[in-house]
Amino acid sequence: MKPTLTDAVGENNLDDPTDQRTCLICGDRATGLHYGIISCEGCKGFFKRSICNKRVYRCSRDKNCEMSRKQRNRCQYCRLLKCLQMGMNRKAIREDGMPGGRNKSIGPVQITEEEIERIMSGQEFKEDAPEHTWGNNGDSDHSSPSNGASEGNQPSPASTLSSNRSAEMNGYTAALRDQYINTSMPTHYQLLPHLFSYAAQSGLLASQPRNLYPQSHPLVQQLVAAEELTPLTTPMLIEEEYKVTQVELFALLCRLADELLFRQISWIKKLPFFCELSIEDYTCLLSSTWQELILLSCLTIYSGQIFGELADITAKYTPSDDELQGFSEDGMEVMERLIILFRKLHHLKISNEEYACMKTINFLNQDIRGLSNISQLEQLNKRYWCVCQDYIESKYPLQPKRFPEIMMCLPDIRCISTKLVNVPLEQLPLLFKAVLHSCKSSLTSYRTGPSPCVTASTGN
Repeated sequence: MKPTLTDAVGENNLDDPTDQRTCLICGDRATGLHYGIISCEGCKGFFKRSICNKRVYRCSRDKNCEMSRKQRNRCQYCRLLKCLQMGMNRKAIREDGMPGGRNKSIGPVQITEEEIERIMSGQEFKEDAPEHTWGNNGDSDHSSPSNGASEGNQPSPASTLSSNRSAEMNGYTAALRDQYINTSMPTHYQLLPHLFSYAAQSGLLASQPRNLYPQSHPLVQQLVAAEELTPLTTPMLIEEEYKVTQVELFALLCRLADELLFRQISWIKKLPFFCELSIEDYTCLLSSTWQELILLSCLTIYSGQIFGELADITAKYTPSDDELQGFSEDGMEVMERLIILFRKLHHLKISNEEYACMKTINFLNQDIRGLSNISQLEQLNKRYWCVCQDYIESKYPLQPKRFPEIMMCLPDIRCISTKLVNVPLEQLPLLFKAVLHSCKSSLTSYRTGPSPCVTASTGN
């Protein structure tokens, strides 16, 4: 759903076709008064995400990059800097991240160079109490599809995961872990929000034995037995010199999605607890989680083919200038989040057993609307949460943080799947090309040094 003018701090409408006022940040056609100044939808959304998510950027040049409709995504640092210099008011953004401003009468503000530096360096964010949310991290705004990606083969800081950005995400993960591990809740029920309510039920947790490994092992093996672990059968081999078109790549992605979805349907029928829930509840669960299940499988058990054979095919697809310039900021954000999640999972080296547990826990989500037997679903979720923790702690005794690190990938899976639906279908080939190229290029860097910069390069 695209944003409306009611999202703006002021409701000054630029409906008049003769009114060609331009965005004070990038020069694109302005759509209204956003956070105190006349700006376009793209810069409005960028400013809101940057402030809500406490983003800290870095300029790879001289902090004086050109800002135009085509160039604005090349440097996030300079774009945010100009937003502040032109008077965009960060205090006009609602603290809950929802659309609309806190005070529609607030106009542009002039802040000192020292204040700007504190924001750009992240110092101001560090002094604020952290406010973390599961899912969208306070980002509920969607920017205009007219936002352009980087052109040609030039590195794009807008799509670059610099070492500074990686450090930011690591710090974010650590903060989340500290926030929930330091609570009084028993360790079995940390990290997933719908499990927090279990602690409030008297006597429910006391009966759970801590060491369930003798019983956990066969349950985990039953989950693994329900999985289809054979390679994907969709053919992904083409001639060496063949140039893949956007239509051909999109058709291939659709065929892969069909096969993966079919495997999820077959998986449900093989689950050891299949008879404990109704067909209606299984249908409801699958319709709400199928994208998450497919994404998890692509990043784990099928990653060899996805980041191998499929990546080789996407390398033979060369997007046009129009495709590059029309790539949305929603697509840029999904790309960034996918690459971060890929690195987490690749570093953890998820086993088949861990994958089966992750998938089951994610699937048994009693927060989904329309379910009839929520109490039974809760019991199943708790059962496999305990089974997963005991199995991992017994299998990896020297990695005490492994279980929470694995579980914390599930909110990322859900968040990315939710945001993926906002990316236009015609942009999916370019999105997959950028993600697969960047992830495949970074594989060897895990063994040899720091994570490299990731760009939406179109090179093979």
